[in-house]
Amino acid sequence: MNGGVATARVALALALAAVLLAAWTPGASAGCGGVETASPKHKVAPRPPLAIGDSSMLLALPALARVGYKANARGCRQFAEGLGVLRDARRHHRLPHLAVFALGADASVSAGQIAQARKIMGPKRKLGLVTPRETGGGESRDAEVIRSAGRHDPVHIKVLDWVHYSAGHASWFQPDGLHLTFSGAKAFARLLKKLIPLASPGTKKPQPKD
Repeated sequence: MNGGVATARVALALALAAVLLAAWTPGASAGCGGVETASPKHKVAPRPPLAIGDSSMLLALPALARVGYKANARGCRQFAEGLGVLRDARRHHRLPHLAVFALGADASVSAGQIAQARKIMGPKRKLGLVTPRETGGGESRDAEVIRSAGRHDPVHIKVLDWVHYSAGHASWFQPDGLHLTFSGAKAFARLLKKLIPLASPGTKKPQPKD
C-alpha cells in the first residue's frame, strides 16, 4: 500500500473516532445550548414567578417576561435539571410563591419528580405544571401524569394543559409540531399568564380558561 494513502486512511480513521467519541461524551450536550433567561418587564409580585423550561420555551422568553415571569430555559433540559434550578433558587433564598415547569419534551416526567418539586416549594407555595407536547404535535403519558398530579393536589398544583390549549393551532408551531413560532410564543405566554394571580400569597384565583 502506498505510504501516503495509508497515512491518509489513518488520519481519516482518527478523525472518525474523535467524532464518535464526542457523540458519547458529556461534551456532546453543548449542542443543546446554554441557559437563556429573561427578567420580568413589570412587577406582579414581591418576588417574580419563575418559569422553567426547555427548548420549546426559548422563543417565548420575551413574551413571558412581558407578562411578569422570570423565565429560565435551556435546550435538552429534563425535569431533573429543572428541579436543580428550583433547589438553587431555594438555597439562595430566591424561591418565589409561584414556579411553573414546562418540561417533558426531552424525557419522561414521573409522579416522584413532581412530588420532589412540591417538597422544594413547601406547603404554602404554588407549583404550575404545563402538559408537554411531543415531537410531531401529540402527547405522551407525561401529560396524563401531570394532569393526575393536579387532580390529586389541586390546592398546591395548578395544571396548564398546553396540549389541549394548542390543539388545532398548527401556525403556533414549527414543522416539528413542538417548537414555537412567534404567534405560538405569544399564545404560550397567554396560557402561563393565567397563573399570575397566584404569584403573590393570598386568596386570588387564576383567571378562568378561555
